[in-house]
Amino acid sequence: MRALSKLAILCTISAAAHGESLSELQARIDQSATAFRGMTAKLRRISYTAVIKDTSEEQGTIAIKAAKPKEMQVRVDFTSPDVKSWAFRGRKAELFIPKINTVQEYDLGKHGKLLDQFLLLGFGTMVKDLQKSYNLKLAGEESLGGTKTSKLELIPKSEEARTHLQKVEIWFPLSAGNPIQQKFYLGSGDYMLVTYQDTKIDPNLPDTAVRLALPANVKREYPQK
Repeated sequence: MRALSKLAILCTISAAAHGESLSELQARIDQSATAFRGMTAKLRRISYTAVIKDTSEEQGTIAIKAAKPKEMQVRVDFTSPDVKSWAFRGRKAELFIPKINTVQEYDLGKHGKLLDQFLLLGFGTMVKDLQKSYNLKLAGEESLGGTKTSKLELIPKSEEARTHLQKVEIWFPLSAGNPIQQKFYLGSGDYMLVTYQDTKIDPNLPDTAVRLALPANVKREYPQK
């Protein structure tokens, strides 16, 4: 009995040291994606431009709503350093700049698919859908702010996508299937690091949470025309 107990302890220690497998992480991602209907979180985005060695930081909030299968609506409200709001719905994007009381509307067209790859990685997306666009690889475990995570590495399969995005790293808590951090490698040494805090999964997120609240006298512009 003692020999069996020692063997069980050794197996447990070995499994803990080995960490989570890719299939285990994928199962957790799928479980969260299946149940995903909406979420809100605090957002911090750090952008680094290598050629001028410049780092900028923006902070705000994000709301994502699954309006229907494979159709996400997103709103990002930046509060620092500049106040502005983005809303994404279908292939349309709107940018509201309160300082000049103007909303700019953009038709994303064929680039909408690229937007999905940048903006929605890890939220409500099944592994089989990720695998259509990326090669997936487990990159080990890390601790972020005291939270143990598994890091997933994604390499775009499309040559077109790789001209905009060389690689993505996503950190998933060991206890959840939605990310707390994403890092986008944009080429030439540039990157964008996005961190999520106080994430709240909300299956009843209202439509107003993902739509811009615009003044009646707002000026509307179409920069593409």
